[in-house]
Amino acid sequence: MSAADRVEGPHQGQQLVTGGTDLADAEAALVCTHGRGATARGMVQMAEEFHRDGVAVLAPQAARQTWYPNSFLAPVERNEPGRSSGLRAIADAISRANRAGIPTERIMLIGFSQGACLASEYLVRNPRRYGGLAALSGGLIGEELDDEYPGDLEGTPVFLGCSDVDPHIPEERVHDTADVLESMNADVTKRLYEGMGHGINDDEMAVVSEMVAALLE
Repeated sequence: MSAADRVEGPHQGQQLVTGGTDLADAEAALVCTHGRGATARGMVQMAEEFHRDGVAVLAPQAARQTWYPNSFLAPVERNEPGRSSGLRAIADAISRANRAGIPTERIMLIGFSQGACLASEYLVRNPRRYGGLAALSGGLIGEELDDEYPGDLEGTPVFLGCSDVDPHIPEERVHDTADVLESMNADVTKRLYEGMGHGINDDEMAVVSEMVAALLE
């Protein structure tokens, strides 16, 4: 059991919004984490654009719509207990899918902005084979990244998509996040979009759609 599993914080007891195929009938699942000021319901609605029959959608809701108070580039302690509580919320959603008979190898994490940072952080702190990670406009959390991230992601497919001029996500942190994930044996695809700003584009949605379809293969 990881440290995240033992956390009780602001996001425990919040709603887990569901969509897609009913969990009892699903073969795979998406755990979707929203951005600052957004909602789990919004992530479920976004997931409709790349949903496939047989895939359940689980979206944790952050308390007050914010996973952690400061920039993801702040010292980690300045974003506690929100960061650890958010990691626990992801763990709980994965556990719910596992209890319904969906193996972690068929569970994909999808996050935007704050949610992308949180999903990336969850993956490296809980390394094993996952169905995938799509981190849209995000990166690993902390003022400085760790010198080493032990563990093996066993070829987990990862997509990092971000603008080259995102006002919240420095390009360098996207590169550094890709380097860490590759060092942990993830299969990383990284795309930086010229002048896009802080958002999600059609190319990113197409990549995510392909990754979701692959969960059912």
